[in-house]
Amino acid sequence: MAEINTTQMRDALAWATNEQKTEEEIAGNPWEWFWQAVQGDFDENRSTGQIVLDAAISMIPLVDQVCDVRDLIANCKKLREDVIDKWAWIALVLTLIGLFPFLGSLVKGVLKVFFAFVRRASGQAIESAVDNAMTWVITLLRRESFQRYLHQHKVDEVFSWLSQEIKAIKSKIRPNELIQAFDAGIRTLRILVAKVELIPTVGPKAKKTLEIVLWVRSRAQEGMTEVIATIDSVMNNIAHRLERETLKSRQGIVNVSNVHYRGTLPESTAISLMRTPHPRPGWLNEGTKLPWRRQKYKDVELKVAEKVQDGWPPLNEDNIKSFHKMETEEIKGPARLYRIVSPNSRAMSDCWISEEVFKKIQNSPHPREAWRKYLAVWPDWNANGQFVIFDIKPGESMKVWRGPASSQTKDNLANRYLEGGWEQIVFNVARNDPRNDIMLYYRKTGSNKDILNDAIDQNEYNKLDELQRKEYTGIREAIKHPSINGPFETGWGYIDFNGSGLEYKIGLPSLPGQLTTLRK
Repeated sequence: MAEINTTQMRDALAWATNEQKTEEEIAGNPWEWFWQAVQGDFDENRSTGQIVLDAAISMIPLVDQVCDVRDLIANCKKLREDVIDKWAWIALVLTLIGLFPFLGSLVKGVLKVFFAFVRRASGQAIESAVDNAMTWVITLLRRESFQRYLHQHKVDEVFSWLSQEIKAIKSKIRPNELIQAFDAGIRTLRILVAKVELIPTVGPKAKKTLEIVLWVRSRAQEGMTEVIATIDSVMNNIAHRLERETLKSRQGIVNVSNVHYRGTLPESTAISLMRTPHPRPGWLNEGTKLPWRRQKYKDVELKVAEKVQDGWPPLNEDNIKSFHKMETEEIKGPARLYRIVSPNSRAMSDCWISEEVFKKIQNSPHPREAWRKYLAVWPDWNANGQFVIFDIKPGESMKVWRGPASSQTKDNLANRYLEGGWEQIVFNVARNDPRNDIMLYYRKTGSNKDILNDAIDQNEYNKLDELQRKEYTGIREAIKHPSINGPFETGWGYIDFNGSGLEYKIGLPSLPGQLTTLRK
């Protein structure tokens, strides 16, 4: 630690301890005041405003070091009283993360706020604690010093950037790295002890404090190893919450009076358009040699039945044939699954993709073509224009089927196929499950001005025969599953074939299922 003058030390301690002393009181030796301040009772019930202020001063190097030493001493004193206190070890680890040498000052400040709320929770509802901290993280980020930092470092999407930074930090939170941070803190502490060791009243107390910290250090490997899993959960929750904040900036479907949907093509119309040689859609292949032949139902029927008994979701024949091959997997949170939908698609349905595949689609030169081509989705099966996100939260898990999508053909469309080959994920809930979407079905009158009329519910629609159902178009009234966010705009538009085959636009009604919703 570099030499520090009296004025610097006075200001640093005023920040760190919220204790205002006159210059005369510390003019003799500011280090004496330091030890009197940091060895006092550490206030674990600081106000939220004080917590944010504490986080903000991480942008001030000297004050930051004072706070780090103060927190390290407080953690170790608590562990000296009860060395098996799990949450005291967690509090120490959270302090040590702040000592990582590669940790940027802005990220450190943000983590201080999250960690303070998590410490308050003491193991009860970590997710809720992280969520409660978010408003104060935003308050912190609005401070001039943080805004200046973001500008200087050319950070645009700050929440996405913070999430990636925190994931990188999480990958380094292991006992050896924490021990190195602990030792760095002890080295600073030794320097501070040397400043006052000859002062009669303060020196012995400073040396005693160092002994307590060294006693905890001797037990740190075992103590910290036992809480790493909880720390992982804390960091996962923080990264996940920041990603949810990023979603709020995505373009959502918020002004339904200006959103029009062209509808899903009838199969006969879609086939007629696909038979036309020019222009052939980029997602439609010519030929008969299928690169990803679908698996046979009878070959996997028994395997599926056995896995269903063990808790994996049931599959119908169409589900099975949509795979080239498939395996079971239990996805552990935090994780995100994506589903491309249109206004008449169910948000909660069988077919999903991973975040990796979604990004692969969005980064393609023609995303809609990539989606139809490599996930093998016929235009009469699903239109597009929207997507929803299914969040598997930290600590949760979900059993799914996953594997490459099979190539798709139609009996009455010779020499044409959809390629498939990109990974799809299938899971479902029962149709009578209350987490399913609510659908309404509107009679099509054929009038441009009155395309939606006389809505009926799902039960009434189920009573109609096949011919009668063609007179109706389904619209998603509400998304009910608590893990689904959306819908969001894909940015691809809502139509294929430049709108051919669809005579009318459908002005979407103002229904919850057509408005962007973010869930906790």
